[in-house]
Amino acid sequence: MTTAISAPSTRPVGVDAIHHALRTMPQSPGVYRMLGAKGDVLYVGKALNLKKRVTSYTHVSRLTERLRRMVSETCSMEIVTTHTEAEALLLESNYIKRMQPRYNILLRDDKSYPWIMLTDRHDFPQISKHRGKPVKGASYWGPFASAWSVNQTLNLLQRTFLLRSCSDSEMQARTRPCLLHQIHRCSAPCTDRISREDYAGLATQARDFLAGRNPDMREQLGREMEAAAAALEFERAAAIRDRIRGLSALQQDSSVINPSTVTDADIIAIWQIAGQSCIQVFFIRAGRNNGNRAFFPSHARDETAPDVLAAFIGQFYDDKPPPAQVLVNQDLPEVAVLGAALGLRRGRKLEILHPQRGEKRGVIEHAEINAREALERRLAESAGQARLLRGVADLFGLAEPPRRIETYDNSHIQGANAYGVMVVAGPEGFEKRAYRKFSIKGPVTPGDDFAMMREVLERRFRRALKEREEGVRPEDWPDILLIDGGAGQYTAVRGVLDGLGVTGVTLVAIAKGPDRDAGREWFHMEGRAPFQLPPRDPVLYYLQRLRDEAHRFAITTHRAGRSKTLVRSELDDIPGVGPARKRALLKHFGSARSVRQAGLGELENAPGINRDMARAIYGYFHPDWTGD
Repeated sequence: MTTAISAPSTRPVGVDAIHHALRTMPQSPGVYRMLGAKGDVLYVGKALNLKKRVTSYTHVSRLTERLRRMVSETCSMEIVTTHTEAEALLLESNYIKRMQPRYNILLRDDKSYPWIMLTDRHDFPQISKHRGKPVKGASYWGPFASAWSVNQTLNLLQRTFLLRSCSDSEMQARTRPCLLHQIHRCSAPCTDRISREDYAGLATQARDFLAGRNPDMREQLGREMEAAAAALEFERAAAIRDRIRGLSALQQDSSVINPSTVTDADIIAIWQIAGQSCIQVFFIRAGRNNGNRAFFPSHARDETAPDVLAAFIGQFYDDKPPPAQVLVNQDLPEVAVLGAALGLRRGRKLEILHPQRGEKRGVIEHAEINAREALERRLAESAGQARLLRGVADLFGLAEPPRRIETYDNSHIQGANAYGVMVVAGPEGFEKRAYRKFSIKGPVTPGDDFAMMREVLERRFRRALKEREEGVRPEDWPDILLIDGGAGQYTAVRGVLDGLGVTGVTLVAIAKGPDRDAGREWFHMEGRAPFQLPPRDPVLYYLQRLRDEAHRFAITTHRAGRSKTLVRSELDDIPGVGPARKRALLKHFGSARSVRQAGLGELENAPGINRDMARAIYGYFHPDWTGD
């Protein structure tokens, strides 16, 4: 049950607001949210006893500086009661990941992880990479840390088990084997080069292998190869030999992972330096290493490694199933509650272990080394980035290095498929989650880049001004606007900013030099004559990278929009005609024009088109038709 506990009309804040909330606070498990003056979520926490936990925030002298600031900004609270503390922990992790409160430890991870998918409901199952929600009628193995790791495994699986990777429609349309059959990575069921029974046997072997069963598969294949060679079936023996090589590559043991020690586990290790953390995660499934990835959670500098790691684990498994074991390198607070919560998520028992000796300890130490090295690299890169930002601040007369630089560009072809883009950079490099695309809505005269830029900046800052007034996402306010263009672009954007009343933002236009040579750019900004930088200045290289990234993003955005336009046809505007029916019509008639010219009887005979749909399509192209 969700309950809002607001302060009275006098709007007390801080400890007074918390005391007001405590009057009706239940003594049950649940999740509490501390809200600021604008209703923004400051902090999310969970408790076995809500009243007892929230009362601790009234003892300000015992709180850290970060929590004292949080309490001072609190104006109201909301609570959600749960049956158990484990349920509260799951809900807390979900809220934190969704709401991103600025006083919580945050896992900034918006990527989906790839899985290997093998379809079940088909005579010739397809093996492929899958992202997103699982679909019915398929089996999944994973997750994998990256697209590279899943693609590498898929290639080896194709070489070993010769399963098709093409879609059902591609398989049905083929009249001869594709290249994958020629290079011995597919058994070509599309052209009946393999029987249904033999293919089913390959699919079963693949499932057993991915599930960690049938460890003697290599020996079985070896006996089959010897038997084929003895029967002088050398081509078949060579094919089996290639499968054995692929299986050997798949079964290669990692130098630190012993399948008898760790079979189904995530290995998670944290390392901290100078108030920053890196968490390294290794995915181990069926004794195989599915890759690893480094995470850099956002948190206050005084947060301890166990607290950061516990918060990370709760958020990390919010949208993915946990394995049977989670190996960590810290003694976690409330580990029993965390284990129970992850067990609820998994649907089965789960162990969280901190190995102290033996082979599992060696695995954890290897993950620690990876975490330390990744954090050291990041800090070194951040130091270099900090020097560049100090150089940018000195060049453009800023008192402090910029926290957020926004670079703008646009792309179109004679006014068609016009897009503007914004890329963002800061102390951590390019912040791709903050990139934005703007589909130009107003009429664009071919070549009028000024009008496009004015529309983009107006839309960007109207929204930013509103959010700033409401106190929402103050970190999204830029320090520097970098515009790809010369004096004309500068003047156009300056007019937009002045018209909206935008202040406190340094506007800079960067224009290519004579003959559009990189390294001879001119910079335009208020109060200074146009100027250039020395050709080998590191700050110039950095600004060029910002400009080039905006240009790249604008071009790719424009191309994607143009591709959608190219594949669009008048069939898309017919009510009831979705992608599947559109494909069926185009495949049957050859073009949208032929569909338009088809008679009612021809439409009724088209595959996938019933009588009512045929009449709807015919009526769309013949508005005067009465239906008789």
